[in-house]
Amino acid sequence: MKAAEIRNMSAPQIEEAILEARHELMNLRFQTITGQLTDTSRIRFVRRDIARMETILKEKQLAETAEESEA
Repeated sequence: MKAAEIRNMSAPQIEEAILEARHELMNLRFQTITGQLTDTSRIRFVRRDIARMETILKEKQLAETAEESEA
């Protein structure tokens, strides 16, 4: 998922997407252990997507608190 797509999402949508990505990561790890996963690079991409979403979510939260402190 691209950063621009994530920035267009609301905070609850981002949190839901993070949960879905973590669930996918867990499934990929199980597939790796059982030998079913052929594309192991997918784990790396999912981890980076999670980090990207968490970073943008934190940016939104910081911007929100900055707006509240100004008011």
